[in-house]
Amino acid sequence: MSFRERLQSWRYNLVPDHVVGEILTKRWTDNAIPFLALVATLGVFGSLIPGFFKLTALQDSTRQLGEFSLLVTGMTVVMLGGGIDLSVGSIFALSCFSAVYVFFILEQSVWLALAASIATGLLFGAINGYLIGYFRLRAFLTTLVTFIFGRALFDILVTTYAADVQLSSATSDVLDFIGDGTFWGLSVAVWAAIILAIVTHVALTRSRPGWHVLAVGGSRRSAHNAGIRVRRTVFMTYVFSGFCASLGGFLIACRLSGAGPGTGLNLEIMALTAAVVGGVSLGGGRGSVVKGLMGAIIVLTMTNGLIRMGYGTGTNQMVLGIMLAVAVTIDIRWLKNRDKVLNEVYVAPVYLKMGATQSAASGSGTPYELDNRLSAADHIGLGELEGPEDVILDRDDHLYCGTRHGEIVRFFAPDYIRSEVFAHIGGFPLGLAFDKSGNLISCVGAMGLYSVSPQREVRRLSAETSRSWTSVVDDARLRDPNDCDIAPDGRIYFTDSTKRYDAHDWALDSIENRATGRLLVYDPKDGSTKTLLDGYRYTNGVCMAHDGKSLFFAESWACRVHRYWLEGPKAGTAECVIRDMPGYPDNINRASDGNYWMAWLGMRTPSFDLSLRHPDMRKRMTRRLPQDEWLFPNINTGGVVKFNETGGIVEAMGDLSGDAHPMVTSMREHKGYLFVGGILNNRIGRYRIPGADPNWTSPASYWGTRS
Repeated sequence: MSFRERLQSWRYNLVPDHVVGEILTKRWTDNAIPFLALVATLGVFGSLIPGFFKLTALQDSTRQLGEFSLLVTGMTVVMLGGGIDLSVGSIFALSCFSAVYVFFILEQSVWLALAASIATGLLFGAINGYLIGYFRLRAFLTTLVTFIFGRALFDILVTTYAADVQLSSATSDVLDFIGDGTFWGLSVAVWAAIILAIVTHVALTRSRPGWHVLAVGGSRRSAHNAGIRVRRTVFMTYVFSGFCASLGGFLIACRLSGAGPGTGLNLEIMALTAAVVGGVSLGGGRGSVVKGLMGAIIVLTMTNGLIRMGYGTGTNQMVLGIMLAVAVTIDIRWLKNRDKVLNEVYVAPVYLKMGATQSAASGSGTPYELDNRLSAADHIGLGELEGPEDVILDRDDHLYCGTRHGEIVRFFAPDYIRSEVFAHIGGFPLGLAFDKSGNLISCVGAMGLYSVSPQREVRRLSAETSRSWTSVVDDARLRDPNDCDIAPDGRIYFTDSTKRYDAHDWALDSIENRATGRLLVYDPKDGSTKTLLDGYRYTNGVCMAHDGKSLFFAESWACRVHRYWLEGPKAGTAECVIRDMPGYPDNINRASDGNYWMAWLGMRTPSFDLSLRHPDMRKRMTRRLPQDEWLFPNINTGGVVKFNETGGIVEAMGDLSGDAHPMVTSMREHKGYLFVGGILNNRIGRYRIPGADPNWTSPASYWGTRS
């Protein structure tokens, strides 16, 4: 290895470049900018204003923050639902006046004043929601009209009843406590904001109505097609916003014991700015209550800080306008380019030097030499199938395979002309195996390990394993479960090919070539799933040895086959039995003569082997070229190889014409025939094996003959 290659190996194998992409996939990364803005705002004003963090100053600020946060929470929910509410300031003011009128003029109880305040907010929220949700009016114009009407009505009422409020002698300890009291050092307004924020956050993230709000905000048409009652959902978001504004109005009525012309003035602009600055998208469907609250703290700190520094109202409005413009620009640009940025940084190639290999070309004379035997295979399901990645036969000689449509298809013996959809699982059914009871076990890409009973009952066995302590992404989830086999004790051993890519992006893992594949075991006795081995380059096919004491599994991108011992002195360890093959191994299955069949999904090429030694080139390639121009492995050609217990190659066969079976991902021997499948094929092949046992079947090999 040259010095340059050694440096590349250290640089790309030791520096965790992939962590950047994994961090960007996390939803909490959207909080980074508002969080940094929050820290910067507090730091700047804390250093410029003496006593900014004194207890007395904080107590007054937190009371304002509690009332303001209620409005921002309501605004956040409306924006998550794809709307906007410009009337929150007017509703806030009218709710404040309702409480003042009931308590000070009618001299009723505080709780009746609270009820009147909430009723006012719900009424105006319902008007907004009905007009926007059911009449489908524009949210901006509708709430603008409500804002103007509400502000005008408030000004009239305040002017009319100001003297009556001033002359009122009504008092209440409860009112005083709500306005100025504290509980565990925090004001009632702060507690109200905290409780409402927690309840709202849980509702949005853990309840069906909350999911409906996010779905409607993301795409109303898609939400409607999914059966969500879009109009009702939109209506409820505005009702909730009115409720939040009414609570804030009641709290300020208790704190000020009155209502003045400036009550609620410009709060709609402040609340909107807070939500957007916090990271709530104007387009809907993206954001959270936490983001809204961070924005509320930023805006209120900025406003109060400028006032304490001697700047007037005009300066405040100008700063809020600038903040809103910057936040909207960032929101639009980030939303537009996030996927592009993620695609550019997520693929993080590593260095790998492949070992020299023998040729598989026709006439090479090596054990891997491919002939043209598979081109003579009979066709099953030609034109009826799409992507039969694995094939398997039951005790009654019926043939099963998965398809890219998420179905398990069964072809009926003996001629395999008639077929039916045996089960619909979803996802992409890949590796297949029958257990002792006749249940069909399947690895389903992006979904997990599934079982289909003879009565066609579909049941999920496993979708996750233990999470790694150092992982950024949740690697407990099975992203690309690929192949499986069953031990004599009933435990199911299966592979999860990569922890970084879902099943439909499996080819991207070859570009990166990072060792994230693993071997797992599912125990049906307790339903647990454990990771046995980790750190392999795309673990693939799994096959129990004939004696049941070990298993073979393929490491596709490294072109190796390993043996994992279940019993004996080597139990729990793995050893490489075949290395540096000229093809990429896929599924492995038993043969009737005591050996094993192995599929090659593609063939190595000098160009791709060379690129593996230049991760910098592959990195530039993924960032500068469109994906259809990337250098991928040659995965549209392959074959079938037979090997023995020690890894010796017995024979190899292929379809050199490339017409019928250019890519082979699976093969299964049954009664003298070899059934061949391929994930990119539109058929299953059936090839008669010269000299094979005409009575040997895989179910009998595993579970004995039927009693």
